[in-house]
Amino acid sequence: MNTSQCYAPTNDYNEDDSTIDCKKKNKKAAINTSRTRAEKAKAQAEYTEVKKQVNRSIRTDKSEYVEDLATTAEKAAREGNMRKLYDTTKKLVGNHRKSERPVKSKEGKVAQQRLASGELLLYSGHVEENALYTQEVALMLYKQIQNALIKWQSHGPRIIKASFKTKEEGISMNTSQCYAPTNDYNEDVKDRFYHRLQSIVEKCSIKDLTILIGDLNVKVGMDNTGCEDIMGRHGLRERNKNGKRFANLCDFNKPVIGGTILPHKHIQKTTWNSPDHTTHNQIDHICINNKFRRTMEDVRTKRGADITSYHHLIVAKIKLKLKMYWITERTISQKFNTAFLRDTNKLNKLKITLSNKFQAFHDLLNGEGTTMESNWKGIKEAIISTCHEVLGHKKHHHKEWITVDTLDNIQERKNKKAAINTSRTRAEKAKAQAEYTEVNKQVKRSIRTDKREYVEDLATTAEKAAREGNVRQLYDTTKKLVGNHRKSERPVRSKEGKVITNIKERQNRCVEHFKELLNRPAPLNSPIIEEALTELPIDVGPPTVEEISMAIKQNKSGKAAGPDNIPAEALKADTKWQHYSSL
Repeated sequence: MNTSQCYAPTNDYNEDDSTIDCKKKNKKAAINTSRTRAEKAKAQAEYTEVKKQVNRSIRTDKSEYVEDLATTAEKAAREGNMRKLYDTTKKLVGNHRKSERPVKSKEGKVAQQRLASGELLLYSGHVEENALYTQEVALMLYKQIQNALIKWQSHGPRIIKASFKTKEEGISMNTSQCYAPTNDYNEDVKDRFYHRLQSIVEKCSIKDLTILIGDLNVKVGMDNTGCEDIMGRHGLRERNKNGKRFANLCDFNKPVIGGTILPHKHIQKTTWNSPDHTTHNQIDHICINNKFRRTMEDVRTKRGADITSYHHLIVAKIKLKLKMYWITERTISQKFNTAFLRDTNKLNKLKITLSNKFQAFHDLLNGEGTTMESNWKGIKEAIISTCHEVLGHKKHHHKEWITVDTLDNIQERKNKKAAINTSRTRAEKAKAQAEYTEVNKQVKRSIRTDKREYVEDLATTAEKAAREGNVRQLYDTTKKLVGNHRKSERPVRSKEGKVITNIKERQNRCVEHFKELLNRPAPLNSPIIEEALTELPIDVGPPTVEEISMAIKQNKSGKAAGPDNIPAEALKADTKWQHYSSL
């Protein structure tokens, strides 16, 4: 039986491209069937030339496709068809689903990124061009400890290190996040990893707190014979080959494996479950150097974290605190609901209230001993208090695009996760896992549906705003459609092109750069600027009441208030008062 698997060109496929593809395959076959070196060299040269033609043809087709999409997007923007504009832009950007195979990156994966919620993400991966999105590690710093960061270093894939200040003077905390090769991985790769990890650990000062964390893929076991200094007797199962490697590293550098020194239940030690949920191991660890062994109060897993992963969250409690830099944030002024001023009754009420308050201290403003600062303070308090009484503060209605049904599904998924953790038999666990998998699929489908409906509602709103000429609403809606995407913060580089991750050194490099950029030498021949023949008739006297009133009226509405928190709409509501001229 002869079976041929085929993938034919589509009906609208380019005939030239199809012909070139056939030539390429024929040349490849010619290489394989060549009998002499001369024939193979000739076939290889012809194959290389045809391959270049194929690549050029693909680039041309791709360019034409992108140009067609761009033309369609421009047409949709002119016509105000926001749904079509969104769909076309989505195709241009590329909304690719996750693939099972690794995705190649366009540039090295070493960067830091500040998230919308304020956390700082430090991540490290392959630095080679066209590297894979694999073996990446990261550290996430919440707001209070970001100022305690001294420096961070990328050590390529699998390892990232960060140093922090602590409350103890002269003691820093060095944290290394690791992702070690598995037990059945290539021996050369494992040798390189542990050699690199050894070089990182030995550079840490013995007076500092050193922590190793991450998916180390090692089973250290319960037997600590000969290793009493680096581990306890509360591990799981037997030590494997990776466990022996890691034990040797710990024995040389004296870090203590935290998960083995404190007694816990079996379920509080397990950090990984196999996909079939029949095997449970302790392969994720938190290690601390022997000097600070007594500062580690607890190490255990948190199985309740619903992250749809085969790994459990592992948490350590340490006495030594990081140095906090509490910064008092400025008070965020609340916006007044100026939309009420479109109502004539509200506008009249605002005018009357302002009039009464201005009249109350009219004599005080014109009295002796008053200053411009005191006059402005009185006017400011009168306007703000009036806006507070008449308009009130604007309430932020954040439209939650996740529906109640989806939230119920998420809660049900959490319950199924708890059912897995509390199962007593393998049959119960297999049943609970199957139910959890099904509910997890429902949650993902429901979230995609909610997001799609939310985007369609926004597109409809934007189309309506475009038809009605409501530019403000169109801008706000388009901004929601685009989303708040933050770019990665690339580390500062030295003059030699090396990445600088030390915070102090980065600051010094910025100062040096801008000094060289801005402090330029004076020109040798100064330009001769002739004096103006006549002076322009500019009135430099104090502004009149009419000029102040005109300037206030020319302010645009809908803009954010300044530091005084007075909206332009409140000033424009009544510009006849003479008190502004007293300033």
